[in-house]
Amino acid sequence: MKPGTLRQILLITDGCSNQGEDPIAMAALAKEQGISVNVIGVMDNDVIDDNGMQEIEGIALSGGGVSQIVYAQQLSQTVQMVTRKAMTQTLQGVVNKELKQILGKSASMEDLPPEQRGEVMEVVDELGESVDMEVLILVDTSASMKHKLPTVKEALLDLSLSLNARMGDNKFSVFVFPGKRQDVEKLLDWTPRLETLTSIFSKLSPGGITPTGPAISEAITHFKKKRSLRGLLSRGDDEQYFEETI
Repeated sequence: MKPGTLRQILLITDGCSNQGEDPIAMAALAKEQGISVNVIGVMDNDVIDDNGMQEIEGIALSGGGVSQIVYAQQLSQTVQMVTRKAMTQTLQGVVNKELKQILGKSASMEDLPPEQRGEVMEVVDELGESVDMEVLILVDTSASMKHKLPTVKEALLDLSLSLNARMGDNKFSVFVFPGKRQDVEKLLDWTPRLETLTSIFSKLSPGGITPTGPAISEAITHFKKKRSLRGLLSRGDDEQYFEETI
C-alpha cells in the first residue's frame, strides 16, 4: 500500500480558552474530518490550573490525539514525542481497521499472537517513516506565553529537523492566536521547513485573549482549502484509499 497523508493539528498553550467556540467541540469536528488534534500544555515553575488541565485533556481526547503537560525546558523533546506518538496512534488505527476487514469485526492488533503482532508493528513503524504528513501548529500568544515563545520557536525548529529525517514528505503551517488584528493569524503557510519562523517569532507581540476554539476552527478551514486544491489534481487509488480509511 502506498502511504497517503496524515493530518495533525498541534496546539501549544499554557492555559484555558476564554473566547469563542468551545475548543473541545471544535476538536471533535476536526477528528470527523480526519485530522487528529494534539495538545501540549506548557508550564513554568508554576502549574496549569484544573480548568486548563481538563481543557487540554478534553481537546486531545475529542480530537483523537495526544496531550502532554510539560515544563518549558522539556518542550523540544515533547513536541517531537507527541507528534510521533500521534502518528503511530493513527497508523495503528488504520491497521486495526484492515485487520477487522480480514479477520472479523471484533479482531484487533491485541488479539494477534505475539509474533504476528510484532510483524504488524514493524509495518506500522515502516509506514511511520514513509507516510506524508501535514502538521498545522497553533501557538497560543496570550500574555502569559510571552517569555515561553523563544522556547516554542526552538522546539518547532527541532521538530522540523526530526520529521524531515524521515523518508515521507512533510508540510508545516503555523498560526498564532490571538493575532494582531483578529482572533487567529497565519504566520506561515504550508512549507517543508520551519526555518523562516526564526525571524517571524521575534516580531510577535503577545497579549490579550485566548481564543482556542476559533483557532482550531481556522485550522480545519485551512486543511479544507488545501484539500480542495489537491482535489483539482489527480490522485492515485492507493492514496485515496488510505485517506478514506483514516
